[in-house]
Amino acid sequence: MKILRIKTKSKNYNIYIGYNIINKIEKILLEENLSFEKSLIIYDKKIPKLFIRRINSKIKSKKKLVYSFNASEKNKNINSVYSILNKLYESNFSRNDAILCIGGGITGDVAGFAASVYKRGLKFINIPSTLLSQVDSSIGGKTGVNNKYGKNLIGSFYQPDIVISDIKLLETLPKREIICGYAEIFKHSLIKNKKLFLFLNNNLNNILKLKKKFIQKAILESLKIKKIVVERDENEADLRKSLNLGHTFGHAYEASLNYSNKLNHGEAVLYGILSAAKLSRKLKKLNNSEYLLILSHLSKLKFTNLKKLFNKKDLNNIISFMISDKKNYSKNINIITLDKIGSVNINNQFDKFRIKKFIASELLK
Repeated sequence: MKILRIKTKSKNYNIYIGYNIINKIEKILLEENLSFEKSLIIYDKKIPKLFIRRINSKIKSKKKLVYSFNASEKNKNINSVYSILNKLYESNFSRNDAILCIGGGITGDVAGFAASVYKRGLKFINIPSTLLSQVDSSIGGKTGVNNKYGKNLIGSFYQPDIVISDIKLLETLPKREIICGYAEIFKHSLIKNKKLFLFLNNNLNNILKLKKKFIQKAILESLKIKKIVVERDENEADLRKSLNLGHTFGHAYEASLNYSNKLNHGEAVLYGILSAAKLSRKLKKLNNSEYLLILSHLSKLKFTNLKKLFNKKDLNNIISFMISDKKNYSKNINIITLDKIGSVNINNQFDKFRIKKFIASELLK
């Protein structure tokens, strides 16, 4: 088992990473001195009940409530938060009580946001069950929900008290979900660590097959990158924007498909990275050899053809969502570009007509 310490201005906490460590939850919480009289366990309905029962049996509190959540982008909304808050109010939870979240990024975002706004914050224990949530949303404190104007537009920064990432939970996931999480590991290597990129490039199949040695290293090295960024810029004032590589495009692709099953978040990020890499090459920021390395890796994952999802009649809708992205501070569109593998440029503003022309000519031609 590996432990990664996260230190931010608002809170310090540990991330535990290992195989079958949910059996040690009681011991971990005791070592962390995390106690509470009441707990609300929020879990994704898709998680096998065996894991939920096992985790439930390890939680020691006088009163335990269980709340099942049908995790989807459409249910990632303020109404779901109200449902959780009502549960807490009905049982008169105090700020010393806890929400325990067992699920992927959607469940964690909703549960974390509820934890942040209930009486201005109660204890939050995150047990991410997907690769995407283990390497991305469970660390850094971003919580939030969607509305009709876009993704994650209602939210807060609220750090967890502890994160317990059990690799065994990943074995229940379909390959599509593993690739979804892998997208963020791949992204982290591109923004900060070429050595990690080369490791991923050389060991892609072993990682996707969840071979313990390879997947644990991929998760740990990915988290180390996000740790550096989050600790230096907790509230996304500057450096943390680098984590949005591929996301301005990706979020717009997701939203344009109405968050349907045609495209999940990680897949959208992979298409977003493809888009950002092509834009970086067109701007002569990224040299051709490194561009081809990235393109080759994306081709192994089968994410190089955006025309499978969109055509030129979808352009206005895509651009509309890119304009409404929460990372924009003007009428222009902010897009993270690549200078090289391991280094990005966060200060790019583009006119919407320029990006529309780029998508039409480079991605949908």
